[in-house]
Amino acid sequence: MHVQHLYMIGRDKSRNFWKVLKIDRSDLSELNILEDPTSYSEIECCDLLRRIHEGNKTIGGLKFVTVCYGIVGFIKFLGPYYMLVITQRRKIGAICGHSIYAIARSEMIPVPVQSNMTNSKNENRYKKLLCMVDLTRDFFFSYSYNVMHSLQKNLCNSETGRLHYETMFVWNEFLTRGIRQSLKNSTWTVALVHGFFKQVKLSVSGRDFKLTLISRRSRHYAGTRYLKRGINEKGRVANDVETEQIVFEDSPEGHSVQISSVVQNRGSIPLFWSQETSRLNIKPDIILSKKDKAYEATRLHFENLAKRYGNPIIILNLIKTHETKPRESILRAEFASAIRFLNMSLPKENRLRFLHWDLNKHSRRGTNVLSLLGRVAAYALNLTGIFYCEVSSSPRREGLPNDVCSKERHTIECDNSSESGPVINDLNNDDNKENKVKEPTLQKGVLRTNCIDCLDRTNVAQYAYGLAALGKQLDALGFVEFPNINLDNPLAENLMRLYELMGDTLARQYGGSAAHNKIFSERRGQWKAATQSQEFFRTLQRYYSNAYVDAQKQDAINIFLGYFQPQPGKPALWELDSDHHYNIGGRNPDLRVENARSLIKRSMSDGNLLFESESDSIETHTRVGQNLLLVDKQRGGDKGFSDSSPEISTCDSDLSYSRFNPSMTPKQLFEDIEEDQYESCPIYYDEHGDTSSCSNFLDLEWLSSSGNSCDEDPSDRSIAGLSSENLVNEARTEMSSAASDSGSSLLGSYRAGSSELGCNELVGYSQRFVHWVNDGVTMFH
Repeated sequence: MHVQHLYMIGRDKSRNFWKVLKIDRSDLSELNILEDPTSYSEIECCDLLRRIHEGNKTIGGLKFVTVCYGIVGFIKFLGPYYMLVITQRRKIGAICGHSIYAIARSEMIPVPVQSNMTNSKNENRYKKLLCMVDLTRDFFFSYSYNVMHSLQKNLCNSETGRLHYETMFVWNEFLTRGIRQSLKNSTWTVALVHGFFKQVKLSVSGRDFKLTLISRRSRHYAGTRYLKRGINEKGRVANDVETEQIVFEDSPEGHSVQISSVVQNRGSIPLFWSQETSRLNIKPDIILSKKDKAYEATRLHFENLAKRYGNPIIILNLIKTHETKPRESILRAEFASAIRFLNMSLPKENRLRFLHWDLNKHSRRGTNVLSLLGRVAAYALNLTGIFYCEVSSSPRREGLPNDVCSKERHTIECDNSSESGPVINDLNNDDNKENKVKEPTLQKGVLRTNCIDCLDRTNVAQYAYGLAALGKQLDALGFVEFPNINLDNPLAENLMRLYELMGDTLARQYGGSAAHNKIFSERRGQWKAATQSQEFFRTLQRYYSNAYVDAQKQDAINIFLGYFQPQPGKPALWELDSDHHYNIGGRNPDLRVENARSLIKRSMSDGNLLFESESDSIETHTRVGQNLLLVDKQRGGDKGFSDSSPEISTCDSDLSYSRFNPSMTPKQLFEDIEEDQYESCPIYYDEHGDTSSCSNFLDLEWLSSSGNSCDEDPSDRSIAGLSSENLVNEARTEMSSAASDSGSSLLGSYRAGSSELGCNELVGYSQRFVHWVNDGVTMFH
């Protein structure tokens, strides 16, 4: 450090090349950074610093500041710029020879020599806010591996340098923007990913392998539980997290290595909805906005998913369907309506595939939810596939491969002795033919899971998906004979602990407490009283964080990500209303809250300590039901039916039930429906024929027949709240009558994917189901 300049000295790992970065300290308002274009040897660099020191002895010369392992970025509040640097790091894993690090210690260094604003009250408060984003917790980075991307994307994408920082998972994109624009490179900075990273060594059949679990939290629409809900106008959702599971064999150096990965996604329900934080209410009201009647933001969200992962997009919605006082069910009905609306304009092969499955209801009835979710996961994996390739240790060539996705006939080379990038060789090479290298496979599409918070129930479903994927990954690596791992297998327990740890980490980031792991605890046989006590404590902890801490935590995130930039003479961040309120009005300063309230529907919660009249509640729910019916008519939902055609149940409303005449054959029933329209939205229901579970790609009767399912709880049949009491009773009567007359539910047909399921995937399934999957015939029961 010099009175007028900060000098940073950088070198490569082999200490052969040394570079010098000079930061001007005299300008208080601008960030002036220069990089010496000369590459020095170690001796030359030391000589340069010595000459600078001797030439400035009269003003103090050079003074050592700190050793750092990368620049996190630069930030300015009301006064000078500050530089954030990593002063200590710790290695937490490695992928294909590339080390992954976490931050052990960081430091914030003022750039200018002095400033009148450095120690002002507001300046210090902004600095404390920034420090609330603890860089030593849940942030990770790599110097040579693009950890912000999945393994498959790293091998299919040729992007380099600054482009990586512009992705949704780099949290210091804003902080590094100034230096990257000045230097036109990202050599001096590190790209920080926020989420979860854990790598463990496991074994099966006497063979060791490493399992890496990575969660990447999106920086778009990021924040805390009640302050960031739903979606914004750009199609970004709250609590958007990509989870990747990587498996590779633990081979000695110099031997080829097989590696596989699978990616899944979680994110808030992509609708405009919110909850108002209240210290008097443990369960705040759910507020659903009706401003986006064409679901444009929802469309943008799924288009982004398709761009990132390809098709199909599979939606697993775990929220409640029937409630005494509707809360989640309001969102569930609107979400189903949005999916159906979007599918009407999509090509058949790209239509969204969904499963609405009330996890709480099935868990309460004693259903083995992990087993059923495992079946759903296996089905989804058959549609999307997994990524697999074989890595050989050989001299590295420069550059990343960019043609794996198009050719799919390559093996990947990676130098495990140094932190180098993976490259590829053509399989037509004679040496590769002799080694019988397996062809790579790609994942195409993704499973998107959500509940209300996308924390507790979502984590259970993601574990089930991860377990099913692990079986396929180990099968691809040749470690097991069959791609199925039983829940009693020690591998399942090890993986459960990993997902439980990941779930706790993500829940603390978004919800303020560890996750509710009741299903995991019951699976391990934990004492019921201990589980209940733990769940109660976590509920209180989450309530306290949401009511008293989250607002300040949200401010800190907004500062760190650059969503709020302080300016002299403007209101301070803490003087503004929470940005949660602007989400309802679309962040339009000209749209008043009074106008926004006319666009929303309120769902009253059981936990509301304030008195609400029953008549108001019923009136609100009646209007919601009317809106749904109007939307269906405007979209031409009855188009293609004759005047005498019976009503066909859909997933758009909990008041929609099957009213067909049981004596009619399937052909008679659908003879007036155009073939393409019928295939566009086939709906499957559970064995009871209600809408607690429905899907357009999965046979739910087959799913529920897997065992451990109990008779339906009569109390679960309540659908009060979506209409008036008389309409509810009428719907119940009609449903009971239809069920007693027919004794079965009507199932549509869907051809799941272009390829047939293999024998291994269909072991244990009924012959009728195998025939339906392979031949694509219509299946009725």
